[in-house]
Amino acid sequence: MVYLAFGAKKVKHLFKQLILFYLTSFVFGGCAFALLYFIRPQDILMQNGVYIGTYPLKVALLGGIIGFIITYVAFKIVKTKLKKKDMIYELTIQIAQKTIRLKAMLDTGNMLKEPITGMPVIVVEKQELSSVIPINILNHIEELIGGDGKNIIENIEEREYLTKFRVIPFTSIGKQNGLMLGIKADEVTIQTDEEQQQSRRDVIIGIFEKTLSKNHTYTALIGLDLLERSTEYEPITNLKI
Repeated sequence: MVYLAFGAKKVKHLFKQLILFYLTSFVFGGCAFALLYFIRPQDILMQNGVYIGTYPLKVALLGGIIGFIITYVAFKIVKTKLKKKDMIYELTIQIAQKTIRLKAMLDTGNMLKEPITGMPVIVVEKQELSSVIPINILNHIEELIGGDGKNIIENIEEREYLTKFRVIPFTSIGKQNGLMLGIKADEVTIQTDEEQQQSRRDVIIGIFEKTLSKNHTYTALIGLDLLERSTEYEPITNLKI
C-alpha cells in the first residue's frame, strides 16, 4: 500500500515511508483509544484489558482531529530544529563547458524564477563565478542590466555567452523592483544525499554581488521547487507575437 501510494524507487526510501506510515497510524489510533478512558461510553465495556462494544463515531472523529493536531505540531517542531548543515547541498554548475563546485543552502522562501520561461533561479555569489564567466562581464553587471554595456558586449570574445544572458526582476528586504543579471547554465547537478544526485538543465544562475554567508558556509541559494520539480523546461516553439 505504501509503495503504491508513494512509488519509492529505493528500499531505503520505502523503509522510511513505511516507518512514517506506522508512526502516523499509531498516533491516530492511540488518540482514539485514549479518549475512551476519558469519555467512557456506556455501550463499551472492558473485559480482560480488551474493549468490547460499539465504537462511537464521534470518538473516532475527535481522535482523528486530535491526532492530526499532534502530528502537525510535532512536524513543525522537528522542522524548526533542523540544523543548518542539514540544509546545505553540494552543487556542480557547468557553463560554456566550464565547471565549478560550491555549497548552496536551501532557502524555502526563494521562489525566484526567470519571468519568461519560468525557469528556477539559483543565486550565486559573483566571486564564485569568476572561473566560468568572463571577468569583464562580472565587473560590469550594472551596465549590462541598464542597457549601457554595448561596448562590453562587443569586446566579449566568448560569443556563446551572449545568448545565455537573462535579466531577472526580484524583490527583497530593503529593495523593491530590483534587477539581477542571470546566465543560463548548461547543467546543474545537486547532491541531494550521499547516494543520490539530481541533474537539471532548466536552471538560471543569478549573479549576486554581495556575500550570502558571513562565515562562507555556503555561497549560493536554491529554492525548494528546484528539488521538488521533476519535469524540465521545454522550449517554447509556437510562441506568436
